[in-house]
Amino acid sequence: MRAFQEMIEMLTRPGVIAVLRLGSREQVLPVTEALLEGGVRAIEVTLTTPDAIAAIEDLNNRLGERALIGAGTVLTPTQCRTALACGAQFIVSPICRPEFSLITHAANAIMIMGAYTPTEAQIAYESEADYVKLFPAEKLGVDYIRALRGPLPHLKFIPTGGVDLDNIASFFEAGCPAVGIGSALVPRKLVEAGDWAALTQRAAEFVRAAQNSRRPAGD
Repeated sequence: MRAFQEMIEMLTRPGVIAVLRLGSREQVLPVTEALLEGGVRAIEVTLTTPDAIAAIEDLNNRLGERALIGAGTVLTPTQCRTALACGAQFIVSPICRPEFSLITHAANAIMIMGAYTPTEAQIAYESEADYVKLFPAEKLGVDYIRALRGPLPHLKFIPTGGVDLDNIASFFEAGCPAVGIGSALVPRKLVEAGDWAALTQRAAEFVRAAQNSRRPAGD
């Protein structure tokens, strides 16, 4: 079992969380392998993917030493417990359900709880969520994050939805420890074509952009 701080490091360095919302369980393993080759270490398998729980278990058995595997689109305590029992090391929910933190931390896993408003974000923090998923990020934007972190500097936002190569740096510059990226990182056309080399290259571009945005000026 990984130490909690090691999992935090894998989640936030380089800080690119791949959000896999795929059409079949069979696609999850090759997509993950391609992303790992490109330097992405945190893999979120959404529960909207067919047989997602089995896919999470597969990934942990095959790639668990190299990747941090999590479950996304978790909506109920039962889903949360089931994902953790099958090896998920972080839980992502698009909604604010304080009980998720207790369940997740009891399993030594990371909790990323969803929020949209300042009140929801503060509730997530007070329920001891490790991070706050801000969704959908494309509707709120980086200026919204900066505005919230003025009076609420303790909040650790992970924006998801609408993050791409053009704006990823701005989110890190606004103080976000990580970002969640779905179709911009894992385009459907590459998955359907099985073009794993192109997917690896795309992953490397996102990782490079994340790393560059965190380098001190002049490096």
